[in-house]
Amino acid sequence: MTQTKTLRLPFLNIPNKELFTWLLFLLITASLCAQEPTYQLVWADEFEGEGAIDLDNWHHQTLLPNGNSWYNGEIQHYTDREVNSYQSDGTLKIVAKRETFTDQGVTKDFTSARLNSKFAFTYGKVEVRAKLPTGIGTWPAIWTLGQNITEPGGYWEPTFGTTPWPACGELDIMEHWGINQDYVQSAIHTPSSHGNTVNKGGQVVQGVSDGFFVYTMEWTSEYVKFWVDDVLHYTYQPAVQNADTWPFDANQYILLNVAILPDIAASFTESAMEIDYVRVYQESVLGLNDAAVDNFSVSPNPANDQVSIQSETAIDSIVVFASNGKKVWSETLNERSATIDTAGFASGLYFVKIFKDGNSVVKKLIVD
Repeated sequence: MTQTKTLRLPFLNIPNKELFTWLLFLLITASLCAQEPTYQLVWADEFEGEGAIDLDNWHHQTLLPNGNSWYNGEIQHYTDREVNSYQSDGTLKIVAKRETFTDQGVTKDFTSARLNSKFAFTYGKVEVRAKLPTGIGTWPAIWTLGQNITEPGGYWEPTFGTTPWPACGELDIMEHWGINQDYVQSAIHTPSSHGNTVNKGGQVVQGVSDGFFVYTMEWTSEYVKFWVDDVLHYTYQPAVQNADTWPFDANQYILLNVAILPDIAASFTESAMEIDYVRVYQESVLGLNDAAVDNFSVSPNPANDQVSIQSETAIDSIVVFASNGKKVWSETLNERSATIDTAGFASGLYFVKIFKDGNSVVKKLIVD
């Protein structure tokens, strides 16, 4: 009879073939643990409307922060007019224009738009499919700021504003300067490096003003990464995380804008950043059949004809999104309960976004 040899280690006493199987199991387990996170859509705007932007999703930030001008030497007024921001043919247009415009007692020669999302989140993946404007002096950006920023005229400032920039943290998903056409940059602004920050990276992407590209940010508790069409160009992962290097464990919100700089070309008349969609994904959302998570309940879940929303305190509004990000139902109210008629909904996964006191919660809903 053949005797099985045993490999003896200080902490093991396993036959060779069993050791091989055990090590293989560990390798497979480690590989699975190292896989990329699985994300679910929690908020989106697909810009399928016509005319004015969806004010359930966006806030126009127009107030001059110092009473006279914007930051970084920008020379435009941001307005809430449809000529500067509107939806058509399935996309959002943010239009920078040369025109004389007076607002807040100040006259400027350019206008544009700056939008704040009415959705804030901690960690996740953001994808924005966009075509960028052209012209020396144009400065389009897709970015986020801490919900706690003290910034005049910002959507979240009256309720959450406690912290000045850069302590609130800033994540620049995409910046493009018309003077450096086709170079796309991402950057991180924190107390340890801000303004002309060293925490940045980018890549040349030919034709960013001729076609659409997907600008992506993945934000976790350990790192922030940035891509254009799946090509990674920057990772921020500080060795030491503290208030100076990592103010990124709290809610951020999305901003979309096109700024005008003093070096604007004399020939410039107007140009637009065109956005096909903005989508936010997270690894998990509040689970099914939660009895009263965050003081809200959604039942029955799964649902057939009706869903009841119950709260311990008054709800401001409710928006329901299909899994592709399309808004399918909304209602403004000041009640502790609401009923959603789901009889006309197609079967599938939906996201119920509940607003209360300037904040929001997202819950999953299955319709049979």
